[in-house]
Amino acid sequence: MLDEIFSLESDVRTYSRVFPATFDRALGACLTDNTGQTHLDFLAGCGSLNYGHNHPNLKKALAHYIERDGICMSMDLQSVARSQFLTRFKELILEPRGLDHLVQFPGPTGANAVEAAIKLARKVTGRSNVVSFTNGFHGCSLGALALTGSQHHRAASSGQLNQVTRMPFEGYMGEDLNTAEYLERLLQDPSSGVDTPAAIILETVQGEGGLQTASKAWVQQIAQIARDCGALLIVDDIQAGCGRTGSFFSFEPLGIVPDIICMAKAISGYGLPMALVLLRPELDIWSPGEHNGTFRGNNLAFVCATAALETFWGDPVFAQHLQSLCAQMDQDTQALADRFNLQRKGRGAMIGLQFSDFAQAKFVQRSCVQQGLIIELCGPNDEVLKFLPPLTLTEAEWRRGLNIVTTALSNNATAQFTEQPSAQEHVCVVTTA
Repeated sequence: MLDEIFSLESDVRTYSRVFPATFDRALGACLTDNTGQTHLDFLAGCGSLNYGHNHPNLKKALAHYIERDGICMSMDLQSVARSQFLTRFKELILEPRGLDHLVQFPGPTGANAVEAAIKLARKVTGRSNVVSFTNGFHGCSLGALALTGSQHHRAASSGQLNQVTRMPFEGYMGEDLNTAEYLERLLQDPSSGVDTPAAIILETVQGEGGLQTASKAWVQQIAQIARDCGALLIVDDIQAGCGRTGSFFSFEPLGIVPDIICMAKAISGYGLPMALVLLRPELDIWSPGEHNGTFRGNNLAFVCATAALETFWGDPVFAQHLQSLCAQMDQDTQALADRFNLQRKGRGAMIGLQFSDFAQAKFVQRSCVQQGLIIELCGPNDEVLKFLPPLTLTEAEWRRGLNIVTTALSNNATAQFTEQPSAQEHVCVVTTA
């Protein structure tokens, strides 16, 4: 019966193909399907659930707000929930980091935050070109998609994706070529054919692009290049932000302050749609309503976001737990990489294992799913097994997930593969020795 109902959906769906269970309930790092089976969640809503499913503090705040008939939808009308979020965000996030950025609520998705950021950069500078990087992922609406590297996502709209210059991310051309210097040379040469950009946009850790990680030195070079040519530096912190790399913003340990910061995914703390664009005050030259959106006033998201800030970012115990989790994930995944001849990618609680063969990555993922672990793949060819658990994960839950992955990797070591890639997806035929 359920298969018949779900057949009403478009073929565009993806996650349900990999994780075929029908989920019903969720708490913390666990999902329960309609048969009562429990699954450990190392996907966490693709980074939208950094604090796990249905955290009691957030759930209580949300239930109380709804019960008292708190206003739910208010566009950009002033509301108590909105003011409380802004107050706590300033006190707990902006001020302790010395940031004076203004807060813009765009439409409630990451892609819309990116759209707003590049639109503003073009308005401020009067330029149209934007520099983005290989393997970057910024969203699937046309402006954000133009910045995105993935051929899979770009294909249907390729003729409409313009005003972007794609540059190689750090390490893309190998260790011998400094790609920041390459970009700098092109922008300094009036005959390079690269127009001076309105903005340079980057992810410090490329969440969908294979967990490629930018170094402090490279990011600082890019920031200096942006300053030198009068471009705005935009950091897309939609997946890597809200503590995912160990600090609230992923760029904090890199010694830069972006002109514009894009946030979404985990900012609501509860998986409710919400996005932010943080911008330096002097950049706020918007005309009223110039970038709007009907659902930019999701007060339920504001309530949960405020509860998340107070529960986690005002608590030194959480900060200590987060650092411990990141260190443990780093240590244990590096041990797996060494044992199984893989490459470890990413940083913080945004870690992956890169395979030389996408078929092996797919086999390991399927083995994990069969053992009750929800975990995804990323990278240009889905060759990276991506660990993205809730930041509230317990040590016991981490050990359970790690054991499942270790078993899957051991099974992979004895498997023989015949690759059969198709136009629709990567398919592999596996036989075990």
